[in-house]
Amino acid sequence: MSRSLRLLPVATLLLVACRPGALGTTSRTDAPYDVVITNGRIVDGTGNAWYRGDVGIRGDRIVRIALPGALANAKAASRVDARDHIIAPGFIDIQAQSYENFLVGDGLALGMVTQGITTAILGEGSTPAPLTAHGFAAAAKADTAFGRVGASFQGARGFGNWLSAMERHGVSQNVGSFLGTSTVRQYAKDESMGAPTAAELDTMRRVVRDAMRDGAFGLASALIYPPDNYSSTADLVEMARAASPFGGVYITHMRSEGAKFVEAVDEAITIGREGRVPVEIYHLKAGGVRNWPKMATVIAKIDSARAAGQDVAADMYLYPAGGNALASCFPPKYAEGGKLLARLRDPATRAEIKAAMLDATSTEELLCREATPSGVMIVGFTKPELKQYEGKRLSEIATAMGKDWVDTAIELTLAEEGRLGEILFLMSEENIRRQLQLPWMKFGTDAGGMAPDPSVGAVHPRTFGNYPRLFGKYVREEKVLPLEDAVRKSSSAVAARLGIRDRGVIAEGMKADIIVFDATTIRDRATFEQPHQLSEGIEQMWVNGVAVLRDGKHTGAKPGRVVRGPGYQP
Repeated sequence: MSRSLRLLPVATLLLVACRPGALGTTSRTDAPYDVVITNGRIVDGTGNAWYRGDVGIRGDRIVRIALPGALANAKAASRVDARDHIIAPGFIDIQAQSYENFLVGDGLALGMVTQGITTAILGEGSTPAPLTAHGFAAAAKADTAFGRVGASFQGARGFGNWLSAMERHGVSQNVGSFLGTSTVRQYAKDESMGAPTAAELDTMRRVVRDAMRDGAFGLASALIYPPDNYSSTADLVEMARAASPFGGVYITHMRSEGAKFVEAVDEAITIGREGRVPVEIYHLKAGGVRNWPKMATVIAKIDSARAAGQDVAADMYLYPAGGNALASCFPPKYAEGGKLLARLRDPATRAEIKAAMLDATSTEELLCREATPSGVMIVGFTKPELKQYEGKRLSEIATAMGKDWVDTAIELTLAEEGRLGEILFLMSEENIRRQLQLPWMKFGTDAGGMAPDPSVGAVHPRTFGNYPRLFGKYVREEKVLPLEDAVRKSSSAVAARLGIRDRGVIAEGMKADIIVFDATTIRDRATFEQPHQLSEGIEQMWVNGVAVLRDGKHTGAKPGRVVRGPGYQP
């Protein structure tokens, strides 16, 4: 494809996407194809209605969109009969967590590719790069994955070196990332609380600029977790201003999704306005029954900001429960300096922490309290004597242990050295359906790539089922939104948000990230009780023109490439 075509704005590419033969009509008639897909219904990712057509792939590009049957006799190394199933752009997961799989694991991301996800975007809150020398030494001492392979993740080009390391390792999905604001803060201040000094702010701005030049899509915060929780609105505005000249986006796991949900949205909008960047809200949700009615106010606030000309939008996953570390049950200030476990072991501090968690008048964001003990499922046990509690609710475990729920959470956290996870049942199905219909909504898994493996304990079912759940439950069965809109929100809407100009749409000249799925059978099989089950319905997948799924089975191919933000400077 010509350089001029690559530089077309996303909007222009979307206009031509649904027109067979719209691009390059004079140079391809006798050329063979690497792959020809025939007899399919094309849902091109723009939101336009499906149409019948054939698709030709050469190298890593889509080179022909033809009328049905036009490629029936074309020369091709490989041919696929779509059997009247859907041909769509591969999904772009705006909130992936596949750090270890892409860097030290098998890179296959089986649970993700069988959902139809061809591109994974990392970065929520923290990233493995850039590291300071001190940060790398700590990671190496703790024998973490990043400590074993991250020597080059230090310094000014550390972020870019990390991206390149994942591609060299070999991955089945494309991968890109935001820069975690926690990482920026740690680079300048380690895990200390308090406002940054002028010199530390200068360091933070430089770290942001370097990462943007290396291809970061912008800044991603996770403001309920320490040390990100220690950053003020003003700190985040300064970081955003450093990202703004490079086309960066500010994406945030907000400071509250519960008691201060509305105020947290106000903060995100303020950061975007004063930092001069678009705003994206991770996994938009109202957590806790008492907060469910606030969703209407939040939607109105975002609509109002958009009507006034500010770019504010959101994404979501498709489950009424979230998940994170059990250690996040405790007030964030007690984790300062990485010393949560030491503070939990100290009797006086433990009593202080317990009192804070039981204080019904507190507005501090404590999701265990919002979910209530019966709404907290504990996962990830490694100690043999504790495995009996895997996948059980905190209330059940507390009864079995003969303790109240706070002491139970503390004892479990200490016994497993802070490594336990939790699944939090917080959200309303009514709100989920309302959010799905919003024009500015997109989707993300908030999960890492892995193969089903019950031996690792329970995981959130979104690890295996997020997108098939969208198309099976909410599109086919409940008809909450049309198929074409669900595909758009899973593909081109994310590409447009990130400034990825050559993916997310079925159109001539675009990268050949393509899936074929059966809209009548696609479904998620993973449940909260039995999560280690792959989804059904995604039949074929190509990433950069290479087959990754064939008849629903992984081929073992790892053709994924790094995707970078608009500020990238090689």
